[in-house]
Amino acid sequence: MTRVASIPLQNTMASAIQRAQADLAVTQQRISTGKKALDYADLGSVAPRILSAHAMLARADAHAATGDQVSTTLSIYDASMSTIDTATGSLRQTLMQAIGTGQTTGLQAAIEGAFHSYRTSLNASERGVALFGGGQTLDTPFKVDQLANLIGTTPATVFTNDQVKATAEVAEGQQIQYGLLASDVGNDLFLAFRSLAEAGTFGTTPTAAQSAKMNEALTYLDSGLTQLRTAQADNGLRLQQIDTLTQRAQDRSLLWQDIVSKNEDADLAQVAIDLTRQQMVLEASYSIFAKLSKLSLNDYL
Repeated sequence: MTRVASIPLQNTMASAIQRAQADLAVTQQRISTGKKALDYADLGSVAPRILSAHAMLARADAHAATGDQVSTTLSIYDASMSTIDTATGSLRQTLMQAIGTGQTTGLQAAIEGAFHSYRTSLNASERGVALFGGGQTLDTPFKVDQLANLIGTTPATVFTNDQVKATAEVAEGQQIQYGLLASDVGNDLFLAFRSLAEAGTFGTTPTAAQSAKMNEALTYLDSGLTQLRTAQADNGLRLQQIDTLTQRAQDRSLLWQDIVSKNEDADLAQVAIDLTRQQMVLEASYSIFAKLSKLSLNDYL
């Protein structure tokens, strides 16, 4: 039976179906990816702006991550110096009491304990790298492990750190030097411990030579604690500065994320509406095409 529907009409309907299918495929893709476009070419004229936003976002994230890492390092510095301060401050009190009373019972144990805390803290590490070592990583910053071995030593023979202080960029074009060196933090305290080591083992009552070394050590302890506390105060100021810059970097990151999201991310609520509408259009197109295909002269005779 000859059909009434013409080939041009069928071609028109077939083209409409293909367009509806293509539109639906794009919408389904947006739902699955959550993005407006597959690549930057599809974004058209806004692509350069989005690429620039991505670059700025990456820099802000890098600065924030660096700030977090430096903040952790500075916190470990602070904890290490606090440990040294507590140990040597306590030793100072014990030493003053011994000098005042002329009795040194328990002094040797106090010296040994404070030295252990001092040495361990100066050799603190983060991810296997000595924090107070500067740029060198082969040796521990303070290499003497026994109090008695301090006799006859000098700062040059006990401190193995170099003079390289760590720096980091935590803001655009802003380098912060934050590294601390064992010799800068603990030099005078080392001299105090060396004086006590040279005094020999303390018993109940000190000798005249030991008393002289105790007074010498007390002088070094005072200057050493001042040296330590100055370094710790500077470290605290740097920590505050780093935390402020890190927060700013995180704020910039959120700003750039919002800019990127507005230009790249699909409006899923609108996409869902479009999906429903396009499915209805496609189903209607199928239905109309099917009806046109079935038309014949019998429908009009």
